[in-house]
Amino acid sequence: MKRWQDRTQLITRRGLLYSLVLCLLILFFGGLGFWILEPRALTFSDGLWLAFTTAATVGYGDIVPSTHASRAFSVIVVLFGLAVLSLVTASVAAIFVETEERQIERDLMQEIGSLRAEVRSLRDELRAQLNDKI
Repeated sequence: MKRWQDRTQLITRRGLLYSLVLCLLILFFGGLGFWILEPRALTFSDGLWLAFTTAATVGYGDIVPSTHASRAFSVIVVLFGLAVLSLVTASVAAIFVETEERQIERDLMQEIGSLRAEVRSLRDELRAQLNDKI
């Protein structure tokens, strides 16, 4: 049981790590693509900013895709960005849910132990009363 929980926790944390790395790669290549395709993105940091605002679907409007190529590229960045940011959110939520589930499982096991002890006590009490009557 403990080994299974360790594996689940490792997979969940690895999933978060992989999602974050994938997110950074999308932002890096998105920034590079916007820097190459968008004439208004004068520096690589402008391209990164445009990739971030596009992937996060924030769109502040300070830099916007103006060419057909950069607009088509922004569609790709939005689709990948939404997918990967959803994975990051899901991984973080899974870590919180897993922690809460473990606590609930511990509480249930403790309650089951208490109920077993109570049933054992009632059986002993019933046996004692039956022995007194005999």
